[in-house]
Amino acid sequence: MEVGTTVLENLSLAGDTAHIPDKCFDQLVKAACRGVLSEVDRNAIADDPAFKGVDKAALKAAHSGIVALLVEAAKHDVDADGISHILEECKFSPERIKGFNDIFTVQKPSMQILLGSIGNSRPHIRANHMERINEAVYLISLKTEVPGQDELQEVQFTCSLEQLQDLVGKLKDATKCLEKLAQT
Repeated sequence: MEVGTTVLENLSLAGDTAHIPDKCFDQLVKAACRGVLSEVDRNAIADDPAFKGVDKAALKAAHSGIVALLVEAAKHDVDADGISHILEECKFSPERIKGFNDIFTVQKPSMQILLGSIGNSRPHIRANHMERINEAVYLISLKTEVPGQDELQEVQFTCSLEQLQDLVGKLKDATKCLEKLAQT
């Protein structure tokens, strides 16, 4: 799992006791979890008395970094070791890392259920890294018949121009085979 530089900077603020005191840290992580899971709690830190005396800009940035890490970690099913590595990069103390992981481990299944309910995309293969290819990508949508069912099912996938040309060639070959079968 990779996170952007802004997220890392915001996490570094969250890990810094000069910006987020120890007495507030666990409350901040819990508030971030509640905000991810419940729309009602999205802005809970704004008026929370637990954060009285904490710089609002630093609090907001730290909250943003924690929320981003929570969502990405849940999305990629990252374990405590994977999160610890990122938090160590951001200079978190071992106590804060443990506190974060303890809270996240309890909330992770709920976050994954929530993330799984968003959208209806098909499962797809993910690589450990992404790179820019700078070529057109085509979204293909096919209506397919399923034996024993009256309704057509839609299958969607993406492909490059080369893959699309290969698909068209194979469809032409299949059509010719079917025509030959029909003639015999």
